Amino acid sequence: MLQALLIPRRMVMLAIALGLLSLCFIYGRWDWLGEARYQNMMLKGIWNTVSLLVLTMALGMALAIPLGLAQAVGPWYLARPAQAFCGLIRGTPLLLQLFLLYYGIGSLFPGIPGIRESIFWPILRDAWYFAVLGLSLSVAAYEGEVMRGAFKGVPHGQLEAATAMGMPPFTMFRRIWLPQALQRVLPTLGGETVLQMKATPLVAMITVTDIYAVSSRVRAETLIVYEPLLMLALVYMAITGIIVLMFRWFENRVPTRTA
Repeated sequence: MLQALLIPRRMVMLAIALGLLSLCFIYGRWDWLGEARYQNMMLKGIWNTVSLLVLTMALGMALAIPLGLAQAVGPWYLARPAQAFCGLIRGTPLLLQLFLLYYGIGSLFPGIPGIRESIFWPILRDAWYFAVLGLSLSVAAYEGEVMRGAFKGVPHGQLEAATAMGMPPFTMFRRIWLPQALQRVLPTLGGETVLQMKATPLVAMITVTDIYAVSSRVRAETLIVYEPLLMLALVYMAITGIIVLMFRWFENRVPTRTA
C-alpha cells in the first residue's frame, strides 16, 4: 500500500524536475558550449576527474587490503601503526591533507640542493601527483577499516579447514580469505566510490584542473552563473549512474553466500 502511494509521488517529482531542466535548457545561456576552447576544457576536466577517481580507488584499495589485514590478524607492531594511520587520515579533513601535502611538503622540495635538476622534479612540482597521493591515502584509510571488518567476518572454519588440508597461507589468502572479504564489501565499495568521486573537486584547491575547476573558470570568464553549475551537476550525475550500474553488474555476477 505504501509503495503504491509513493509511485505517484515519485512520478510527480520526476515530472517537476524534468520541467525545471527543460526551462533551464530553453531559456538558459548555452552559447558558451559552442566554443571550442570550453569544449576542450570540459573534455580535459572530465578526463582528469575520471582518471583521478579510477587511479586513486585502485591505489587506495591496494593499500587498504594490507591495512585491513594488519588490523584484523596482524601482530601489534603492524596493527598499531595501521590503526594510527587510519585514525589520523579519517580524523582530519581531506582538504587539509591536500594543503599539507602540496603547499606544505611540496614547498620544501625546491629548497633541496640539486632537486630541480633531478629526474624527479617534473613529478615533485606537479600538483596532479600530490592530488593522487592525497586521495589515495584517504581511500586507503577508510577502506582499510572496512576491510578489517570484512576479514574478521570470514568464517574461521573455512580457514581452519584450508590449513588442515595443508594449503599454504598465501594460497589460502588468495583463494579463500580475500575473495570472500571483497564479496562482503562490494556493496559498500560502490557507495565509497561515489563518495570518492564527490571528493575530487577538492583537488581544484591545489591547482588541478578537474571538471569542477573548469566550471568555475567558465563562470568567471563568461559571468554566467547557473548554466555551468547545471552542466557540472549533470556530469557528476552521469558518472554516478555509471558507477552504480557497474557495481550492480559486479554484484549480480558474484555468487551470493548461502550460509
